Amino acid sequence: MMKKLFSLIVIASLFVSCAVQAQGYTTKNKKAIAYFKKALAAPNGKKPGEIPTKNDYKLGVELAEKALTKDPNFIEAHLLAGEFCEYLKENQRAIEHYQKAIQIDPRHTKTGATYLYLGNLLYMEGKFTEAIAALRELDKCPIVAPETTKTANKIISNAEFALNAMQNPTSVNPINMGPAINTENPEYFPTITVDGLTFLFTRLIKDDRVGGDFKKQEDFYVSHLDKDHWTKAEAMPTNINTVMNEGAPTISADGRSLIFVACALGDFAEYGENRSGKGACDMFITKKVGSRWLDPTNLPGAINTASWESQPSISSDGKTIYFVRRAKARGGLGDADIYTSTLQADGTWSPGVRLPNTVNTSFMEESVLIHPDGKTLYFASNGHPGLGGLDIYVTRMDENGNWGKPENLGYPINSPNDENSLLVNAEGDLAFFASDRPGGYGDLDIYYFEMPEKFRPVKTLYFDGLVFDKTTNLPLAGKFSLVDLKTGKEVVNSEADKVNGKFVVSLPVGREYALSVSYPGYAFYSQNFDMVADENQEVVHKDVPLIPLNNSSISPTVELENVFFDLGKATLRPESFIELNKLRDFLVANPTVKIHLGGHTDTRGDAIANLKLSDDRAKAVVDYLVKQSIDPKRLTSKGYGETMPKISDEEIAKMTSESDKEKAHQENRRTEYTIVK
Repeated sequence: MMKKLFSLIVIASLFVSCAVQAQGYTTKNKKAIAYFKKALAAPNGKKPGEIPTKNDYKLGVELAEKALTKDPNFIEAHLLAGEFCEYLKENQRAIEHYQKAIQIDPRHTKTGATYLYLGNLLYMEGKFTEAIAALRELDKCPIVAPETTKTANKIISNAEFALNAMQNPTSVNPINMGPAINTENPEYFPTITVDGLTFLFTRLIKDDRVGGDFKKQEDFYVSHLDKDHWTKAEAMPTNINTVMNEGAPTISADGRSLIFVACALGDFAEYGENRSGKGACDMFITKKVGSRWLDPTNLPGAINTASWESQPSISSDGKTIYFVRRAKARGGLGDADIYTSTLQADGTWSPGVRLPNTVNTSFMEESVLIHPDGKTLYFASNGHPGLGGLDIYVTRMDENGNWGKPENLGYPINSPNDENSLLVNAEGDLAFFASDRPGGYGDLDIYYFEMPEKFRPVKTLYFDGLVFDKTTNLPLAGKFSLVDLKTGKEVVNSEADKVNGKFVVSLPVGREYALSVSYPGYAFYSQNFDMVADENQEVVHKDVPLIPLNNSSISPTVELENVFFDLGKATLRPESFIELNKLRDFLVANPTVKIHLGGHTDTRGDAIANLKLSDDRAKAVVDYLVKQSIDPKRLTSKGYGETMPKISDEEIAKMTSESDKEKAHQENRRTEYTIVK
């Protein structure tokens, strides 16, 4: 799942160089040569094409080191032992063998390969100055391939970046999340609901049901915030967690849709699973109804392929998934790259589109996160300048939809170890990530820290509430839409829970939103959220009472909060069209409904002028709807001026704050519709 920076370039030529040297070893000791040949053959496998095991490499190291007991200056044996130690991830041991080989004869490898292998390992171990010094020695080697020089220069550049980053650390203090979350097993890929109350992550656990020698598989675990601490994480239900791997979850803004990766090998019938897919690893979706998670299904559409798809991150509007794909044939695109897929009108997902080379490199990109602000992307990579292993980066989308140059989050967020799976909360001030840095509970642990200001996304709050029948108080699965009034772009399209009517929606601050809620057989509802004026406001709670159309005792009156006019005029502003189109759709869906449009002003100014202005504004709404093919016989209008204020002048006079008074006047200036039939 994780990979050190340049391990893919290491080792490939050593067998070749050793074979070339076979005609003239650096030793004359026959026993040393005999041990060396056995070591060379150790990882060949038992059958043609069989993949070597760790034990094969361990045996190879033992035999190579036996050769060295016969002749400590046997260079080929040092190189082979170093190579096999790399496969075993015993980097320090490999470093010692490479250093010894160089000490015996600095120019033995005329191509400079040994310096490249040594410099790469020193870099991976965080010994940046030593790595640079080793790689500079390539300049003295007579036969250095252009690709070797290119790779060495890349490592040098990264090592210099790492030295500078460590000399200029960011002021963060990563804190382990503790035993409620972390164990001796690896924990990684966290995700959190926008209200910050539910924390979900992947854990690699031991499982004797798993075939082969590995005996491990990935499951999901969930923890809940209880006042000021996280509860002990518990495994998700068995219809989600199986004997196979489940990992890399992303949870929707409302916490009711979970998209994750399941990797399948063989027949699932024994476990009753429905995890058939297009490749070894596909993305699946499960939805929560009430308190129950439904059985997962393969994500519909063309997003999954025969390639390896993983690590999804869904945008807060639910319309875009960012994910990682590793192709069977790399084709120059590297180990893994970040792609996007969009939700289409028929509910399926489009084919993946690779992000540009600004973000993706010829190495590995993974653990992508799109923040709820919709334009800040975090990801891990070993292809951009970093401190070693996988580092975490941030890139931001500009107004034209282009991604900026990724920024390394610096030290100590990043370290010479692997960092991945960054999670940033909705407000943008708190971040979580997985790291195998020293001092944890075992392997990868999940840490949190206060995100430095320069790496923060746009602050995003959430509003929650309940959709219900105003007459019976019974919950409704109302469909709601949030539109950015400035851009006209729909930022959220979702529905309340079918069982309890609850909803949670994320809202980036600094914008003004039009909320509309609808449900068959009920009056259209609208609400305005102005998050421009007060960016320090806290969570927004809003219950949505929907008025039934079939209740003759109620004549529903609904305020159109997102209909705006030019100052002192009856000219509709363009941002009003979003709301009026929703009203049009409501009338089309309910062809027997007739409505009355009422215009109202505040009590300031001339009463006669106010009456005319309110009448003209109500007529302007009627005219717009008629142009949208609504039968004028279904529409009436009247202006009421200042005669029907929501808040009286007496109440306003008692207010001590001028801003409160102005808000009261704004509430009195309104356009409403009343269902008359």
